Amino acid sequence: MKPSEIIEHIVLFKIKPDAQTSAVNAMVSNLNGLISLDPVLFLSAGPLVRIRSLSSLTFTHMLHARYGSKPDLTSYSDHPVHVGVVANYVTPVVDDKMGVDWVYDLTGSITLPPLSAIRVTLLKLKEGLGASVKKEVFGVLEGIRHEFPSIEQLTIGENFSLEKGRGFSICLLAVFKGMSELEAVNWESEMAKVREFLDDEMVLEYVVPLLAQSASL
Repeated sequence: MKPSEIIEHIVLFKIKPDAQTSAVNAMVSNLNGLISLDPVLFLSAGPLVRIRSLSSLTFTHMLHARYGSKPDLTSYSDHPVHVGVVANYVTPVVDDKMGVDWVYDLTGSITLPPLSAIRVTLLKLKEGLGASVKKEVFGVLEGIRHEFPSIEQLTIGENFSLEKGRGFSICLLAVFKGMSELEAVNWESEMAKVREFLDDEMVLEYVVPLLAQSASL
């Protein structure tokens, strides 16, 4: 199968402690409804299963979407329906949010089946490190793909939305058939090889909800 260049788009949300459950459910439902927009190849949104961060950053929900190009991502971001969902359903219930975007040549399905489990790893490198260190970090992350055959897909890239991403510059997304397969994989020994180069590391785990579906192609 020929690789297809895609844009991986992750947005993290921290829900306000006093937000009503109905308002949070409405946010998630309306975010998932954005799958209907033309630029979107795949989209799902829902609560995180767990999060681990070296710093105090914390989030409760995640949106994961895929697009065919950077202009498609921009078109989605500027679309009046998307702008309306953010204004009417996201902003009223969210305390904090951040996002990352990266490019990857994906082999395999652009869409992910419901109940697929996702582990997202975001890395913030220390300032002043050279290109050789970045290459070393990417090499370790690439090695994860070959070390764990239960990974259905793995995409890695450099965040091109650094301002939205709070300085997290390296992104990895691994897809598993389900949570049991994800929980059986521990690459802590791999990450230990690069931790000396990091200011922060965030690991997020998430399950694609049953209502997630692909766009009509």
